[in-house]
Amino acid sequence: MSRKRSHRVRTLADRMFVTLLSISVAAASIATVVSAYLHQSTVMAEARIELGNECDVLASTLDSADNEAAELAIIDLGAMRATLVTPTGEVLYDTLVSSGELVGHEDRPEIMAALAEGSGSSTRLSDTLGSVSLYEARLLKSGNVIRLSVQRDSVFAILAGDLRILALVLLVLVVLCWFASRMIAARLVKPILQIDPAHLDGTAPYEELQPLTERLAIQQTELISQMEELKSADAMRREFTANVTHELKTPIASIMGASELMRDGFVLEEDVPDFAARINDESQRLSALVNDILMLSKLDESHRERNLESFGAMEPVDLMAVVHDASDRMAGRADAAEVRLVVEGEPVLVEGYPRIVDELVSNLMSNAIRYNKPGGEVRVHVGLVEGRPTLEVADTGIGIPEEAQAKVFERFYRVETSRSRASGGTGLGLAIVKHAAALHEAQVTLQSELGTGTTITVSFPPFAYSAMGVDR
Repeated sequence: MSRKRSHRVRTLADRMFVTLLSISVAAASIATVVSAYLHQSTVMAEARIELGNECDVLASTLDSADNEAAELAIIDLGAMRATLVTPTGEVLYDTLVSSGELVGHEDRPEIMAALAEGSGSSTRLSDTLGSVSLYEARLLKSGNVIRLSVQRDSVFAILAGDLRILALVLLVLVVLCWFASRMIAARLVKPILQIDPAHLDGTAPYEELQPLTERLAIQQTELISQMEELKSADAMRREFTANVTHELKTPIASIMGASELMRDGFVLEEDVPDFAARINDESQRLSALVNDILMLSKLDESHRERNLESFGAMEPVDLMAVVHDASDRMAGRADAAEVRLVVEGEPVLVEGYPRIVDELVSNLMSNAIRYNKPGGEVRVHVGLVEGRPTLEVADTGIGIPEEAQAKVFERFYRVETSRSRASGGTGLGLAIVKHAAALHEAQVTLQSELGTGTTITVSFPPFAYSAMGVDR
């Protein structure tokens, strides 16, 4: 059975405390060691000068004495130690130790230097590292060497002697660093805590936080935008659901009513074909409505989730060929509406999904025929405009009022409801056009004048080849 380990998050004050304490202790330690070395250097330099002067005076005194050892024995040297050594290194006299107990000093550096040059000096650290011995030696007229030595505390001894003081200083540093870290952390954190994530303007209390606040401001803007989009999408979904329900009820009610009358025998035999035709018309209308709803939902979902696999791969699509195919399918409907259908222009390629391009073209042409006048005309032009493949569908129909032009691409919006229902319109044609164009990154523009007609232009992104594969 595994046990969860609680992980305590370190606070800024804790981090600052450790940092300040580490820096303070390191600085105090370095300062103490450097001070000890400077102190020892000063003391050693002064002791060396004093020892050298004393050695010169003592050498002068011994040079005028008949018996150097006897003269040396009666001189009070205080804390200094004197040693009289022969040229061969034999110790004749020592103020601290009997000469018989001392080994030869011929290998001592200060003795060797004095015999060679007349004077010599050296410094040696004691075995316990607690003290340093200074030596000064002078060559006497007799050929013997007089050596003076004195001991001074080493750096280690100085530091060891200051341990209590260092411990006290360390304790004071710990307390001061603790209070200082709390105070500094509180002052540093206060402006950060005052940042309001709900009302970021991109400015930061510290320069180091500027990238963070800018990023938070961008994310906040994106979040607000996404929330607005979600609200809009939810509202659109509710409206779409309500419209779909309403639109589906009408043909279903008509089909159910006609079929129930026929089932119950309330329809005369000569009226059966009319009722059957009505059921067929409403069924076709219902089928068209369902197909348009499915297509629009598929386009909407694919565009939102950027999942276009259901449409296959994008490929070069001959826009003129799509227009001719749609024109052939619409010919019967145009004749029934007494509308002349004209296709003109030149072959151009667009990069897209053939099925969706066909939906776009078919809906534009169907709409132009549905809202036209008897004896009117629908003119479809395909070509390149400023290097962009362009489809233009113009009709001489009833036109669209200016106040309604911004709404015609909305789902289930109809300028003339009665005409649309009579001709089998679902109110989704231009909504499908809008989504299909967005899927291909195409631009849709509308120009219309009431009573004169409407022109809708779809401009696709530039494509490098014409329909015959020749560079343009």
